[in-house]
Amino acid sequence: MDRLLGRYPVVGLVGARQIGKTTLARAVAARRRPRALFDLENPEDLARLADPMLALKDLKGLVVVDEIHRLPGLFAVLRVLADRPRTPARFLVLGSASPDLLRQSAETLAGRIAYHELGGFSLGEIGPNNRRRLWTRGGFPRAYLARSAAESAEWRRGFIRTFLERDLPQLGITVSSTAMRRFWTMLAHYHGQVWNASEFGRSFGVADTTVRNYLDLLTAALVVRQLPPWHENISKRQVKAPKVYIADSGLLHALLGIGTEMELDAHPKVGASWEGFALEEVIRRLGARREECFFWATHAGAELDLLVVRGRDRLGFDAKRTVAPRLTPSMRTALTDLKLQRLDVLHAGDHTFPLAPRVRAVALARLLDDLAPLPA
Repeated sequence: MDRLLGRYPVVGLVGARQIGKTTLARAVAARRRPRALFDLENPEDLARLADPMLALKDLKGLVVVDEIHRLPGLFAVLRVLADRPRTPARFLVLGSASPDLLRQSAETLAGRIAYHELGGFSLGEIGPNNRRRLWTRGGFPRAYLARSAAESAEWRRGFIRTFLERDLPQLGITVSSTAMRRFWTMLAHYHGQVWNASEFGRSFGVADTTVRNYLDLLTAALVVRQLPPWHENISKRQVKAPKVYIADSGLLHALLGIGTEMELDAHPKVGASWEGFALEEVIRRLGARREECFFWATHAGAELDLLVVRGRDRLGFDAKRTVAPRLTPSMRTALTDLKLQRLDVLHAGDHTFPLAPRVRAVALARLLDDLAPLPA
């Protein structure tokens, strides 16, 4: 965060609601003098920015604006302030990545803003010994830190209700909370599968374009992850639809009605849940951006759960909830056709070991030791 603030006049800190953006921003601000903080959910701060140019032009140091989606016209003012000589102030703006927020900032602050996406707790923060609890409860701080499994499940159910009834409308999303709740719950049952708009539309009882719009809205709000398909010029028919995941495993379990570790172990989606959790941890460990992450599959059956592309680097990952992973024909095909530098098979055992040339079995418990972040 400090590195971005040193390079850009405006930094956007984005993430799902209740993920900890405000806590992080206040920690960054505490290290800087002078500083000014505006929380646009506070009526007093909102009133202070009634004339934003007058309120902001004389400020120096770090200026933090929380819930900026409540005042979208502020982006035009930030563009003017960011272009001043010697940039006397740096701006840290917080939002839940609404479509309006991203579109407006991209249009008015091109070349002046950098984004930092904040996720929930990860293995790097809580340690691999707590991975079971992190997988079950998810990475939202209040869900993970709850005193009991019941309290964690109650918080996650409350989050889903509040998110649908209050937070989405504040982001300018006008879909009814009842319809979106049905869609999100149905999507949880498709977690880890290739998106099929026609099938989903028939199941939901609406047009393909409607369910696609719902999917994009939840993706923009950072509670759903879409892995877009990777296309290669090879002599195989390739899947051209994205793969969809509920971004946080704890929210997935709440939507599926899973409250405890025992219930999770007995649920038919346990394998898909573990796959999504493992891939999310890999993405966080690598420091990969959303636009660098893909999945790959052919109509003949070859598939790769995660392909990370940065420059000339191509890394492949498959997730298998087993303690004895093995090399499959699908992995060999992906390794060859995609020209991967390496393919890692994530598994639930305790040891990392080679499976074949350029193929490793990597224990999720040893992810921090055996997987290095991507070079910047």
